[in-house]
Amino acid sequence: MDPRFDPVNTKLSYDQAKSLFDAHVKDPSVRRHCRASEQIMRGLAKHFGQDEEQWGILGLLHDIDFDKTRDNPINHCILAISMLQDAGVSSEAIDIICSHAWGSECGGGNVANKKRTRSIEHALVAAETVTGLIYAAALMNPEKKLANVKVKSLKKKYKSKAFARNCNREFISEIENTGLELNGFFDIAIQAMQEISDELGL
Repeated sequence: MDPRFDPVNTKLSYDQAKSLFDAHVKDPSVRRHCRASEQIMRGLAKHFGQDEEQWGILGLLHDIDFDKTRDNPINHCILAISMLQDAGVSSEAIDIICSHAWGSECGGGNVANKKRTRSIEHALVAAETVTGLIYAAALMNPEKKLANVKVKSLKKKYKSKAFARNCNREFISEIENTGLELNGFFDIAIQAMQEISDELGL
């Protein structure tokens, strides 16, 4: 057990979380993003000796309200609070999930103006953000397959501000606040997404 992380209990089983996800997230691209985020969070949990299912749930549910707030991002992670509370999700897990909006255009009030302080919060924002970088890298190769994405080439694309410019590099680099270096993170994230490549269409 890594001392940098306190055990997290969402108060949901995975089946309960998946049912909640299926009820609220219908857009195929958002579903793929959330599943990719879940997989990376599971990979990080394994690396840090944490509960893979509970960390996976955080990734799966982090954009639970996005279908409803896509056109009004100021409400993203604001609406999620009540949705998650109604489902019985723990207040700790809700705080972690909503933390991924801090520092972005999403969320209002306390959500937008807070800073991430916990290692698991840094892990979640890095995990959900890097999905876009990896997805874009896969689409750049001729076969458009995740199997062809390598750490070295992804690192080069990460350093190029023109590539996948909407993927916030500062958010991705927050993984280093967990003690994990970028190369190790990229390796975990790539492998995690490769495990569900068919589901992701890559």
